Amino acid sequence: MSAESLVVEVVRSGFVESTHRARMLAVGADGSPVRVHGAVDALVSPRSSMKPLQALGMVRAGLALEGELLALSCASHAGEPFHVEGARKILSGAGLDEDALRCPEDLPEDVVSRDEVLRSGGGRARIYMNCSGKHSAMLATCVLNDWPLETYLDPAHPLQRAIRHTVEELTGERVAATGVDGCGAPLFFVSMVGVTRAFRSLVQAGPGTPERRVADAFRAHPEWTSGTARPEARLMRAIPGLMVKAGAEAFDAFAFADGRAGTVKIEDGGQRARVPVTVAALRALGPEAAGLDELATGVLLGGGCPVGEIRLR
Repeated sequence: MSAESLVVEVVRSGFVESTHRARMLAVGADGSPVRVHGAVDALVSPRSSMKPLQALGMVRAGLALEGELLALSCASHAGEPFHVEGARKILSGAGLDEDALRCPEDLPEDVVSRDEVLRSGGGRARIYMNCSGKHSAMLATCVLNDWPLETYLDPAHPLQRAIRHTVEELTGERVAATGVDGCGAPLFFVSMVGVTRAFRSLVQAGPGTPERRVADAFRAHPEWTSGTARPEARLMRAIPGLMVKAGAEAFDAFAFADGRAGTVKIEDGGQRARVPVTVAALRALGPEAAGLDELATGVLLGGGCPVGEIRLR
């Protein structure tokens, strides 16, 4: 274990072209540290890695979604057609339509889906935004509780107060500050230690509890929480029982079914370094990640051919 941050090298044609620094926390099934790099107890913005906790707050408030739609409520989705239709289904189940959403307008992040929208004469819409599943679930939760819809993103709204309480309970920390995420929802600042503790709580809860309902839906439907080709979905397909949620600015949180867990933060927000560091954290905790060579070292292309790699020093 080391207090020093990890260094990730971007190597092109044999030369180190760039470097990233990374924090990593990996804990065993009993919660004890196995590998620590960097200031993991400092305040951090987990961004969308907090979505399973936000979904848990909604389930505790009565949200009755199951399966794919509960997974979608935790998602940073790619805007593939099944994601979009799922968000619409959540809204229609609450008697709402897309006009109720307050997330920004966007195009699908999935290239094929985006091209299809544009070819068909469509454009940016809130339903395509990667957080529309979460926002749809937030609105459905408000309808169930007769809470105001127009202000559901206000930190003082009953929904957001309930979510904050859930975040504080599972992280074991008081929220030190509240900001605004890219989708407009409140963003809670805690530590990597707290986020790791929260993910352990999700997978270790008893069957049928709200925590396990979220974790089980998430793990059973990895394509719904990210996208068909996303590395998080590939990791969960490769390691049964693994839960992985990525966040903007290169944050990852994960947990194995037995409580081994961890978090990763690339200090400069460089997403290209995130997955190799996450795979290193997974490998530090057990043999399940041994076969993830393709994700462990990112490939750099030159003229369409491999000419380098992204690697931990």
